[in-house]
Amino acid sequence: MFAARRDGWPRARVSGKADWFLIGMVSAVIVATLAPNVGRTGGLMHVDAVTDLGVLALFFLHGMGLSTDSLKDGASKWKLHLLVQVCTFVAFPLWWALWAKLLGPYMSHDLMMGFFYLAVLPSTVSSSVAMTAMARGHVAAAVLNATLSTLLGVFITPLLVSLVMNGAGHHFDVAGTMLKIARMLLLPFIVGHLMRPVLGAMFARIKPYTMAFDRAVIVLLVWSAFSDSVADGLWRNHGPGLLAQAVAGTMLFLLPMLWFSRMLARRLNFDVEGEIVAVFCGSKKSMASGMPMAKLLFGGSASMGVLVLPIMLYHQIQMFVCTLMARRYAARSTPP
Repeated sequence: MFAARRDGWPRARVSGKADWFLIGMVSAVIVATLAPNVGRTGGLMHVDAVTDLGVLALFFLHGMGLSTDSLKDGASKWKLHLLVQVCTFVAFPLWWALWAKLLGPYMSHDLMMGFFYLAVLPSTVSSSVAMTAMARGHVAAAVLNATLSTLLGVFITPLLVSLVMNGAGHHFDVAGTMLKIARMLLLPFIVGHLMRPVLGAMFARIKPYTMAFDRAVIVLLVWSAFSDSVADGLWRNHGPGLLAQAVAGTMLFLLPMLWFSRMLARRLNFDVEGEIVAVFCGSKKSMASGMPMAKLLFGGSASMGVLVLPIMLYHQIQMFVCTLMARRYAARSTPP
């Protein structure tokens, strides 16, 4: 999906090649459906133990890839940063609350909770920055916003999940869950960033492979989650209409939020480079953070496969739609 640019940022690859990430996720679901005992927690492959180590390494590498200079360059645009974080952690949950009132009686309860989990996730780093770069937006501001969102999500996401889902059939130890998420995600991220001056040269050599590693870890998490859920009766308890509901719900999330973030950016008179950051950072949801958090929040739940289905679909659909939008932004004429 992405290739490296000369300035160091990824760009969308325009080709007819297969999306191996999508193929990997679909394959993980198929394998989990056919042989759930292979990938389930404590199963033959011990995928749960492998993914724990993978998540630690993944966020260590994310921290090492974070440039302090990029954060400094983007720090002055506080109004833009505030808009993005409000879209991510306020507008999304409020939009979910509105259409949950209208559509809740017609949708699977577990799927509705999955959309709530999607609504409270942080923005994604890699694709937000990639799309901003492709659209010729303010890349430094995108880096800061996506990073800030990831750090805030360590605390805000489990807090909001516990407030809403504790009364919906799930029970959480909020403080304990935050501590686990901070230990699994935030700590290796910080350590990786602190090690950047020492290991930066090594990271530069392996950077072309970090995206593949990132996606491999997510595919393993999907395999583990669906193996557990299938073993506990996922497809036995939900009919084929579940997927149709999930796709329709994903579109009801993505398209209005793309419009809303762009509308607010224009009302606040941001330049087009700032609008691009608002649209791509304010409408994205992170699968890289969402899947590891889901394992910590819902691990062992029979409904986990349904709870993570919206983020799996949202990731693919947002990449397709936002790539089209980024190309349109990139085609704009540059003022003399």
